[in-house]
Formats: sequence, C-alpha cells, structure tokens
Amino acid sequence: MRCLSLKQPFAELVVTGRKTIELRTWSTSFRGVFLVHASGNFDSEACELFKMNPSSLPKRAIVGKATLYDIKEYNSEEEFLQDRDKHLATEKYFGSGYGFLLKDPVKFDKPIPMPGNLGFFEAHVKVP
Repeated sequence: MRCLSLKQPFAELVVTGRKTIELRTWSTSFRGVFLVHASGNFDSEACELFKMNPSSLPKRAIVGKATLYDIKEYNSEEEFLQDRDKHLATEKYFGSGYGFLLKDPVKFDKPIPMPGNLGFFEAHVKVP
C-alpha cells in the first residue's frame, strides 16, 4: 500500500481528522487510500501551537491512513491563507504549491514501526 511520511504533529493531526489538507511542493496523479507515516522529525513550532508534546507523539511509524481525493494548487498567499483552518500551517510553509485534499482519516490503535521515505512509497505491512 502507498505511504506518505509527515512530520509530527502533522501526522497526528491528519489521522485525527483535524488537518484535511497536506501541503507539498509537488503534485501527484495518485488518488486513493494511503498510509500515514510519522517521520522521525517534528515541527517544534507546530507542536507548541497545537499544545502537543513531541515526546508523546509516535515517530518512525505508520500511525493511520487517509484518502487523497483531489489536489489543489495554491497560486497566491490569499488562497493559502483561506485554507489555513484545513492545512493548519504557518506562513513559513507558504509557497508549498500544492494541497493534497484528504478525507476518511483513521488512527491506528498501535503505531507500526518502520522507516520512512520521500514522496509516496510502498509500505509492505499488514494494516488493521
């Protein structure tokens, strides 16, 4: 199954349904269900903003899944700011270019440890 690595707390925000747009500098033709992987890195500013303790968040593990159903291209800062309540990103992420529109998030009861990778990658794991 395809998998995408996200920094924490963004992986947690996606699988809990609070973040419905994932920002990327690249687009994809992929549509469908993918696994959400929490990378070994975290965004300390975002952890503080969302009052999440980085040490309590899973890292280097698949934490859930979601469905990518469309892509939105951001052509202006105004468009980016209009979706702030969906991508939950600060201005430092402006210029990312694309928003992956997500739905149907599922958080797994137990994270599945595994290394991540760049872009969408194949994860050969058994998922709930």
